[in-house]
Amino acid sequence: MMALAAQILQQTQYLAQTQAQDVVGTGEAVVFWTLGPLALLGAMGMVFARNAVHSALWLVLTMLCLGVLYMAQSAPFLGFTQIIVYTGAIMMLFLFVLMMVGRDSSDSVVEVLRGQRLAAALAGVGFAVLLVTGLARSLTDVPVAAPLNPWSPQGGGAGGLGRLIFTDYLFPFELTSALLITAALGAMVLAYGGKGRAKRLSQRDMADARFRSARVSPLPGPGVYATANSVATPALLPDGSVAPESLSELLDNLPADRLRDERRAVSGDASEPGPRALTGEGQSERATTPERSEPEHTNGDGPHPGGGNGSGNGNGKESEQASTEEVRR
Repeated sequence: MMALAAQILQQTQYLAQTQAQDVVGTGEAVVFWTLGPLALLGAMGMVFARNAVHSALWLVLTMLCLGVLYMAQSAPFLGFTQIIVYTGAIMMLFLFVLMMVGRDSSDSVVEVLRGQRLAAALAGVGFAVLLVTGLARSLTDVPVAAPLNPWSPQGGGAGGLGRLIFTDYLFPFELTSALLITAALGAMVLAYGGKGRAKRLSQRDMADARFRSARVSPLPGPGVYATANSVATPALLPDGSVAPESLSELLDNLPADRLRDERRAVSGDASEPGPRALTGEGQSERATTPERSEPEHTNGDGPHPGGGNGSGNGNGKESEQASTEEVRR
């Protein structure tokens, strides 16, 4: 009698669940009309988003809405699988690919595969036919499936599957999770592996490396012509004259012979044309280059007899020293 009563109770519960599935409740309708437009909005945003990361986030919204809709249709295992597997795993792989490729990478405007547009159009038409066929069949009378026992391994319930995973297949499950973590770490290393490996130089090391290089001082300013980057080498203005700002005040001016050599280098003695036509070097050389003059000797026993001026010993050495100092000034 007890077994018969239990069997009758189970059949009564089954009939009640079957009748309840035929009627759409208020809560189910609210969930559908709330999450349905959100799922469509996420799908449209995924298609029309210009940024790849934004497109992936719109797809995440659509997957979350679908997972909740599956749960509302008495399919909790399918809903959690949609959220955990697709949203939590596959979308993370998409984001890892975006990290490796780069979200700012431009698409190629050249059609590499011929006929891909025609193939895409045919595939779209076929998908539309399948979608319309499925919707048309859903409007007709469809037999209601019997509810599944969640703890039955043969029935495919979430409870029975979870019990099998965490009892008989626990070790393979942990190996799979370790494999996924390894893939995630590998993607992160490939995406950001080149950054942070360079040795951080101190201020002293940076100064030493700069002085060991071929160029220490900055390049000459615009509008001047300089044959060297030395602070003791003058720069020339467009009219051919020496730029006073190009020489340091702490250094003496160059001797006349060295300045003349610099001006000759500027004038273009080499085979290729120089900047003489632009700088006017020939006209300003006489005005800017001091001429070396020989001192007059009136008495003494130097190279010119009588070259002394009454203040020396008459050998002409004082006059040569004075001439050298004058040229240096």
